[in-house]
Amino acid sequence: MDFLVNFKVNGKIFLKDPESSAIGKEIVKKSIDLIYKLGFEQFTIKKLAIEIDTTEATIYRYFESKHRILLYILNWYWSYMEFLLMFKLQNVRTAKEKLKIIVELLTSELPDHSGLYDYNKSSLNQIVIAESSKVYLIKEVAEINKDEVFKPYKDLCTRISEVIKEYNPGYKYPKSLSSTLIEASHQQQFFSINLPRLTDNSSKNKAEFTSHFIQDMLFRVLG
Repeated sequence: MDFLVNFKVNGKIFLKDPESSAIGKEIVKKSIDLIYKLGFEQFTIKKLAIEIDTTEATIYRYFESKHRILLYILNWYWSYMEFLLMFKLQNVRTAKEKLKIIVELLTSELPDHSGLYDYNKSSLNQIVIAESSKVYLIKEVAEINKDEVFKPYKDLCTRISEVIKEYNPGYKYPKSLSSTLIEASHQQQFFSINLPRLTDNSSKNKAEFTSHFIQDMLFRVLG
């Protein structure tokens, strides 16, 4: 099931809200397409300006750097994932079934975009798998964190940790386990494609393997 949704992204990330104009939305949309195609290292503001037939100065009116563009994209993604999680857990009675749904959500591919300004969620999902750590594995992370720019990621972890506590109230590390589940799901999918000898995946279906691995690890840890 696909959704066309909007989320309020932390205003400290951008200079001008990209949701406030057609060109702003196009900047975000084409950034997703280009980062997916080129990788974050090769992605530049100049290449983005050429792609959407505008000037670099126009883009800099919205974002001060390409790092901020990536941070915006990831904030949107984590908000979307929390929305999906809450939607899918409606009317699910047992904590075990909730955890299985969470694992499936973390390891499944997202659908392609369905509208002119709807973001390509399939590409966005692949960006998160390959590039998301680049927004916080940096020297300035503590300073950046003061602006609460990682809040959507933290909120998602909190949601997952609440289900972990529901399943096993005596487990002492629910938040650590929730962030581990998220990061491990990214790493195992990435490794399955690019560094397969770091995994035990013997099939071509990286999502299916990762789902089985994460679920096995989760329930062995929780008992």
